[in-house]
Amino acid sequence: MTQDQLAEKIRVKIPTISGYENNYRQPDNQKLPLIASVLNVSADFLLGLTDEPTPSQNKGVGNAVNHIESALTDDPELLTFFAELKEREDLQLLFKQVRPLPPDGIKKIIRIIKAIEDEEAQED
Repeated sequence: MTQDQLAEKIRVKIPTISGYENNYRQPDNQKLPLIASVLNVSADFLLGLTDEPTPSQNKGVGNAVNHIESALTDDPELLTFFAELKEREDLQLLFKQVRPLPPDGIKKIIRIIKAIEDEEAQED
């Protein structure tokens, strides 16, 4: 993936990507999970905390996760939200179930989950 392609997907300018690559800048807490999702690696891998590119809990559902991320690449908000969701073990079965859905169906499901999560957060 080129710097230009990554910059477009995470909605930053190319010099920002160059800064990340050359350790002049660090992505903020909202961009880091988005970058990890786009590059299909864990945030821990990007931060140098592990040599394992993907979290072990996602390996069994890797194809489904990739399919979902691919469907969300044009929606940075949902992609960022999914980056958080995919770390949850309680949702691993869901990822396998949505794999056969078209991108629009996947977006609808992720939006519904996000609405539920947002509502629960407001109640707390």
